[in-house]
Amino acid sequence: MQPVYLNRVATAVPEFDVHRKFVDYAPALLADDRSRRLFQRMADRAQIEHRYSFVEPDPSPHLLDRLGLFRRGAFPDTATRMRHYEANAAGLAFAGLDRLGIQAGCERITHLIVTTCTGFYAPGLDLQIMERFRLPVGVERTMIGFMGCQAALPGLKLAAHIVRSRPEARVLMVNLELCTIHLQETSDLQSVLSFLIFADGCAASVISTEPTGLEIHGFGSSVMPDSGDQISWHIGASGFLMWLDGAVPATIARGLPRQIGQLLGGRDPAGVELWAVHPGGRTVLDAAQDGLRLDERQLAESRAVLRDYGNMSSATVMFVLARVLAQGGPARQGCALAFGPGLTAEAMRFRTLGSA
Repeated sequence: MQPVYLNRVATAVPEFDVHRKFVDYAPALLADDRSRRLFQRMADRAQIEHRYSFVEPDPSPHLLDRLGLFRRGAFPDTATRMRHYEANAAGLAFAGLDRLGIQAGCERITHLIVTTCTGFYAPGLDLQIMERFRLPVGVERTMIGFMGCQAALPGLKLAAHIVRSRPEARVLMVNLELCTIHLQETSDLQSVLSFLIFADGCAASVISTEPTGLEIHGFGSSVMPDSGDQISWHIGASGFLMWLDGAVPATIARGLPRQIGQLLGGRDPAGVELWAVHPGGRTVLDAAQDGLRLDERQLAESRAVLRDYGNMSSATVMFVLARVLAQGGPARQGCALAFGPGLTAEAMRFRTLGSA
């Protein structure tokens, strides 16, 4: 079978660090002292220090942002949120592609894949990227939408299938999310806690037959039974409505030991040295660690991304893979793992090439 490689990954985030502002402001959304105390306790335990957004925080303790986008009693409707998505998504995508080293008019890109679940418009990001970087007009484009945090791995799977069927192909993938645009005005503690972890970010990568980076060995996918209501994502009148049930970590911890063989294509998880687990939150990483019996070292890169950036939905696992690529060292077997609505698990098996 034709070898396929994830050659390189670059990442970008907006300029505004909003985590501390949200931690300080969020208790005002909650209705009672008990909820406020619980929120503060969970914020202290979240293991997140920074999250970035295109929305600039307001220095006033009584206001959330300088744009006035999230004003008490007047949070924006979906159309307003989509206008802000359209105004800000392309700039973040361009920053990621610049860091990837894509040079306008100089790239032999044959396919473009874009994943996002936080905003849509047409003509969209795919065409804006083509125009900005002067990609050939015949580039084959695919948009993967609304698959949530797992979407980068199906995107990589599609890229691998393309390259295996057309060895001359060179696939550019962009994973971009503006999660903070969907903050809701709610007094529900579970919902406010979900907003505590989400952030904006972009990852860009190249997949081809060029033998550099990570060699992709295969993919696995599995749906965990009786969990379809635990992660959901719906379009409402006042933005996209995310539900992240408190039962998700227990479902992952219970389901992974049963399904890891399928996700790894029958391989023994004990032979996997590197784990790039999507940092959906501290409890999600704890659940994966317990379910797979990993040591703390094996989740160090995932926990570092959670600490420095939070959960950027589909872009996040690519931030972890970027750190894996930067490690160097001897050739090792690895697995990338992400979770999404369903509750589903997606996996990518890979091998590092080792230092020269």
